Amino acid sequence: MKVMLIRKNEEIWSIRLFFFLMIRRPPRSTLFPYTTLFRSWLIGSDSMTVISVDVGDEFRFSKTVSESDVYLFAGISGDFGVAHVNEEHMQHSRFGHRIVHGVLLVAFMSAASSLVDKGVTGSPSIPISIGYDKIRFVAPVFFDDTITVVYRISEIDAERLLTQADIEVRNQHGETVAIAKHTSKWVPNEPVA
Repeated sequence: MKVMLIRKNEEIWSIRLFFFLMIRRPPRSTLFPYTTLFRSWLIGSDSMTVISVDVGDEFRFSKTVSESDVYLFAGISGDFGVAHVNEEHMQHSRFGHRIVHGVLLVAFMSAASSLVDKGVTGSPSIPISIGYDKIRFVAPVFFDDTITVVYRISEIDAERLLTQADIEVRNQHGETVAIAKHTSKWVPNEPVA
């Protein structure tokens, strides 16, 4: 296995994300023996990085999900399942109508998480998404439903520069339709030379 060592100041996030996932959930086999080598490079403390949110901070994103949103997402993702695009078929289902892709709701969760960036404008550091956990779709979302994503900071790990957030997606009736956990890594907000 080839391993490329990169200085800490050279931020290459695709490689860092891969190694973070391997450190966070190492495989059961010992196919990846380099975990400890990259641990300090990946999640080590950076004295110039500041986490600019507090536990309890909340961000909201709302959107009415239109038919065009669903069809555009189907085109991008390639998911043209009958549950999403065939009204005739879905009229005879337990839902009675087409339903929105669950993964489209995850995209709206991402939109809510990006509001954290706007809340920390001018901060010496910014949050970068490193993953969603425990995603559950607990009720259907139909075309023309208005959803509100509530993104709440629930935990801060200052040593590892990580924040956890609880995410709840509600429809216009106040019913919870999806939930998730989100993790962000805070990195310096400085240009790479």
